[in-house]
Amino acid sequence: MSSDYSYDEEGTLWPFFVFTLSGLVTLPLSYALFKRTRDPAASFPRIKSDYRPNHSDLIEAQRKKNGRQESKAWMVILVVLGWATMAYTMYLIYVTPATVRQLWNPYDILGISESASEKDIKSIYKKLSRKFHPDKIKPDASKNETLEMLNERYVEISKAYQALTDEEIRNNFIQYGHPDGKQSYSIAIALPKAMISDGNGKYVVLLYTLLFGVLLPYLVGSWWYGNLKRSKEGALMESANRLFRQYDENLDESGVITALSVGKEFEEMFKGDKADAGLSKVESKLQAADDVLSSKEKEKLEELESGPRRKALALLWAYLGRIELDDPALTKAKVEVAPVAHSLTKSMTAISLAYGNTTPILGSYYASQHLIQAIPPKGSPLLQLPHFTPAIVKAVEGDSRKHLTVQEFMDQPETKRRSLVVGKNLLTEEQYDAAVVVAKQLPYLRVAKAFFKVPGEKCIIPGSLVSLVVKGRFIPPGSEKVPDINELDLEDVDAAEDDLDVILGRKKPKQIGKDENGKPIFAPVEEAEVFPPLTHAPYFARDYSPRWHVFLTDSKQGKMAVPPFTFTQFDRPIYEADGVTPTYNMQTLEAKFAAPPQVGQYTFVMHVVCDSYLGFDTKMEVTLVVEEASKAAEMAGEDEISEPEEDSIAGIMNAAKGGAPPKKRRVAEEDDSEDESGTEEEDDDTSETNTDTEAED
Repeated sequence: MSSDYSYDEEGTLWPFFVFTLSGLVTLPLSYALFKRTRDPAASFPRIKSDYRPNHSDLIEAQRKKNGRQESKAWMVILVVLGWATMAYTMYLIYVTPATVRQLWNPYDILGISESASEKDIKSIYKKLSRKFHPDKIKPDASKNETLEMLNERYVEISKAYQALTDEEIRNNFIQYGHPDGKQSYSIAIALPKAMISDGNGKYVVLLYTLLFGVLLPYLVGSWWYGNLKRSKEGALMESANRLFRQYDENLDESGVITALSVGKEFEEMFKGDKADAGLSKVESKLQAADDVLSSKEKEKLEELESGPRRKALALLWAYLGRIELDDPALTKAKVEVAPVAHSLTKSMTAISLAYGNTTPILGSYYASQHLIQAIPPKGSPLLQLPHFTPAIVKAVEGDSRKHLTVQEFMDQPETKRRSLVVGKNLLTEEQYDAAVVVAKQLPYLRVAKAFFKVPGEKCIIPGSLVSLVVKGRFIPPGSEKVPDINELDLEDVDAAEDDLDVILGRKKPKQIGKDENGKPIFAPVEEAEVFPPLTHAPYFARDYSPRWHVFLTDSKQGKMAVPPFTFTQFDRPIYEADGVTPTYNMQTLEAKFAAPPQVGQYTFVMHVVCDSYLGFDTKMEVTLVVEEASKAAEMAGEDEISEPEEDSIAGIMNAAKGGAPPKKRRVAEEDDSEDESGTEEEDDDTSETNTDTEAED
């Protein structure tokens, strides 16, 4: 069997080729574009506030601009062209009549039915052979017939007759669909005829050269180089290398902000004359401002050579100090530098974590807080509230050297708060109410308890996989009538071995009552992920979801003991359906790590740091007790060894293996099973933990 490759003379198949090729490119690009342009923050809850700072239109425009940059204009153009091409070729496919290949059928050729007898076949054949014999028929010019066409028709009639009467030819027809046996097939190239006409072949070659020799390598190279030039934190590799050289074990948040100015991203923002344009004006504004730059930070700024770094750092300090620059171009640049600097804090955090020194790690997280809230280092957390200015903060704090947190301010009586901030040259009643509304929505995670445990074990032995369990509730500042903690919510009971819901990672329905027949009624299982509201950051030109980092440090050595575990979502709703009323649900944060290899008592400092709000962090001591493995064996031996119950998975498997019949579960055993395993309150089954936190009342 041979193959005959030919071009599609009718030009009816090329739309299929173009449609398929366009789809292979357009569909993946459309999916990638959809993921880029889909705003993940659109489904996140938001803190309700009508507050708009100065230049809010510029900040909002920058947020939208960032979304457009992420969508990539060239991708949009390609997707639009791709769908237009697919629509056009689909139209051609729909309106162009399909060419159906006719199968060779001897009955059709002879003009008889498939039920005709052999006698009828012979009779018809004789009539047709006499009629179409080449010696008896002549070509009809009116029908454009030729002698060759008449000969082919007579041959087809003879083959059809033989296929129905000759045994060998009939077998060929039955097996291969043709009296001559296997036939060659043709493959029509689905390209427009104009492309393969004489003289146009070179253009086809040129097109394929551009597609596969230039465009494809360029796209692959751009993708590969783009991955190589950026770190996994998203910063340029050159910026990460420069930040690495800026690292110091005593780097605090001010030092981190100064170090961020080395980013190569700023060189791309302030090319050429842009580096010096307006720099002197920004620096003069900074020098005149109070409580923004310390003398040490001013010296560092003045020591920098004039260039992109100096302008970036000056604009960063102007942004943090909320300084009015009285220049549209400078104000726009001030808004733009903050998100870039914030993205670089991720690289600085990664570098600090690699070294393991506590001060730079906390400095990186604190720098993130200050950049998001537009508050200078050592600035008051009260500046996070709408309409609050340094003058308002001064009226609240007086001459105190210690800043009040938002929680401390809101814990004061309503009349006292109002008297401090409402008045001439202070806030109006409406502005004060707006600030209080925002304060009562801020997600402050108040830790109630923290402890160590090994699931299923009563003590912790060297090298075991330990869980640091942190229990806490979101209690916004100024919350009233906060319910008391349910002690049962503080327990962390191990799931039963036969609990399929836990084994399969499903949420267990909670029984809320019984119906008339005594059957249990379960509440609907909430499978949706619970996200905190987007950070209230009116000066920051990005939507940002807050993150909570939990890690352990050694206060004596100033080193990190357990790397941070980051939490962006929670297991229970934070607010009611109105998005304002807190639920006060007990949240559980769990971090797993390997226990120290030596027996002993280890005291750590636990940090729970929110990277988006100032003053919302928790710092407390926790103690991990590591016991001898022999003690764990003794405690396990004291437990009563019993056969598995028949209604458990272990019991069913034991019976299937031919083991002893499983025992029925006794009431006494059920009572015993309710005892918690893995908390410090009972049987010394976990390490002692210092859980001194602020009172929640």
